[in-house]
Amino acid sequence: MTMKNRDDHAAEAAGGDPIKTTINRNKVIVKTSLTGIAVNVLLAAFKAGAGLVSHSIAMVLDAVNNLSDALSSVITIIGTRLAGKRPDKKHPLGHGRIEYLTALLVAAIVLYAGITSLVESIKKIITPETPDYTNVALVIIAVAVVAKILLGRFVKRQGEKVNSSALVASGADATFDAILSASVLVCALIFIFFKISLEAYVGVIISLFIIRAGFEMMRDTLSDILGRRADPEVSKEIKSIIKEEPEVMGAYDLILNNYGPDRNYGSVHMELRDTMTVDELDRLTRRVEEAVYRKTGVILTGIGVYAYNTGNDEAAHIRNDVQRMVMTHDWALQIHGFYVDTEAKKMRMDVVFSFEADVKESLEHLYEEIQTAYPDYNISITPDVDVSD
Repeated sequence: MTMKNRDDHAAEAAGGDPIKTTINRNKVIVKTSLTGIAVNVLLAAFKAGAGLVSHSIAMVLDAVNNLSDALSSVITIIGTRLAGKRPDKKHPLGHGRIEYLTALLVAAIVLYAGITSLVESIKKIITPETPDYTNVALVIIAVAVVAKILLGRFVKRQGEKVNSSALVASGADATFDAILSASVLVCALIFIFFKISLEAYVGVIISLFIIRAGFEMMRDTLSDILGRRADPEVSKEIKSIIKEEPEVMGAYDLILNNYGPDRNYGSVHMELRDTMTVDELDRLTRRVEEAVYRKTGVILTGIGVYAYNTGNDEAAHIRNDVQRMVMTHDWALQIHGFYVDTEAKKMRMDVVFSFEADVKESLEHLYEEIQTAYPDYNISITPDVDVSD
C-alpha cells in the first residue's frame, strides 16, 4: 500500500476529505492574517504619526512593533500558501513544514525589531527629548489598547479552531501588545500630571519584551523543525485505541512524525498472541489504522508485531522472572516484545532505557545478569529509546 493510498484509505474511514480540510484551514488562516495586517498597519500609521508629533520614542517603538506584526502576518500568509501545495513526487508527504520555516523568519524579524528598538531607546536615554502629548495622541493609544485586545481574542480563537500554532501565537502576541500600549498610555499620563518623562526607559522595557518574544518564537520553531517528543495525551490516546482491540496484549514503540500542522504520521508495535494467522493480523491492522485516524487524525504508516507466548507455563514463568530482573534498575523504563522459545533455548526482548543511562554499559550488565540466571539460553536484547509516553 503506497502512502497516498494510506491517506485516502484513512480519510474514507474518517468520512472526510483531507484536501478540502486543508483548503478550508488555509482560507481561515489567510483571512485572519489579512484582518491582522489591516488592523496593525492602521495602528502603526496612527501611532507613528502621533509619536513623531509628540516626540514620544515609546509611541514610535510601539508603532514599529505593530508594523513588525503586520509583516509577520504577510509572511504567515505566504508560508500557508506554500505549505498548502499538494504533495508531489519530490515531496510525497506534502510541504507542510514550510510553515515552520516561515515562523523562523517571523521570529528573526521580531528579534531585529526588538534589537533596533533597544538601540534607539538607549540613544534617547543618553540624549533625551521632552515629549509633548496631545489629546489626539492619548485617544490613539487608548483605542490601540482596545483594538489589540479584541484582535488578540479573535486571532487566538481562529487559531485554536484550525489548529494553527502561528495564529495562536499571534493572538497571544496581540494581547501582550495591548499591555505594552497600555504602559505607553500610563507613561504619558505620568508625564502630563507629574512632569516625569519615562519615555526612553519604557522604550527599553518594550524592546526587551519584544526580544524575549522573538527568542521564544525561535526556540519553539526550532523544536518543531528538530522534532518534538510526541504529545503525551495524543500518544496515550493512540495506545489506548489500539489496546481496545481484544487481540492486542500491548502497544509499544510509538513514533510520531510531524510534516506540518495536522499532518502526522506514526508507527507502532503491537504485542499479539503467537497463534494469530496472517489474515487475522491483516484485518486487525486495518481496523487499528482506521480507528486511530478517525479519532486522532494520525496516519499509521507502519505497524510491527511482537509475538506473545501462549499456552506455555514455563515461558510465562521466565517472562515474569526476567521482567523482575530488568525493572529493578532505575535506568530500565520498560521491557516489552518478550518472547522465549523453550525448545530452541532462545530468548528475545526490547528494553527501553532512560536518556541518562549509559546504554552500552547497561546492556552488558543485563546480558550478564540474565545469562547467569539462564545459562542455556541464547539471549537477544534490543535497546529502545524513550520516544513517547
